[in-house]
Amino acid sequence: MLVTRIRQPATVRTACVTVLFADLRGYTGMVERLPAARVVPLLDEFFAALGAAAQQFGGKVYHMAGDGIMAGFGLNAESSSGAAEALAAGHAMLAAFVPVAARWRQDLCIDAGIGIGLHSGEVAFGVLGPPKRKTTTLVGDTVNVAARLCGRARAGEVLFSCTVASALSISAQTNGGSTSFLQLPQFELRGRRGPIDIWCVPAPERLAL
Repeated sequence: MLVTRIRQPATVRTACVTVLFADLRGYTGMVERLPAARVVPLLDEFFAALGAAAQQFGGKVYHMAGDGIMAGFGLNAESSSGAAEALAAGHAMLAAFVPVAARWRQDLCIDAGIGIGLHSGEVAFGVLGPPKRKTTTLVGDTVNVAARLCGRARAGEVLFSCTVASALSISAQTNGGSTSFLQLPQFELRGRRGPIDIWCVPAPERLAL
């Protein structure tokens, strides 16, 4: 008689959080013009500034690759999706990058900026990767939407979805705060059912990057 043990699937943790994506505008031109070794310290400076801003507002960075970063907010909150913290972190990232971009422009004649996308919703915490190299990351539709909004954002602009806007409006009513948001035409994501409502925090100065 052969006895086969059936391994029960591991329980995957889920939570309602806000996912932030940010990436560097002008990166393609940068790597074309500069030697690869010169790009490394610039990326290190970029990731350090964005990572510090995320941690300042309780976010956790889950992914850094190429010229982009992904962070999650509200991971340990029972009653908050982390939308307000994510938006505050987005503002902090933009502010922290202003002097960096000015120095790059002066010293290297390179124009650069940051585009940011936010979306709130359920995510799964996945432990993925090859053996002995597994890392925890966020998985799900929330992650995909946030990444797509980031891709649409212009340099210096924060785009966020209706789920983030809903959470922010509740926060504004509760705390009496106010922020200038601009509602944009609905955004259609290819392969996803139906368009979504989106808003932005407009950039004070837009760069064609």
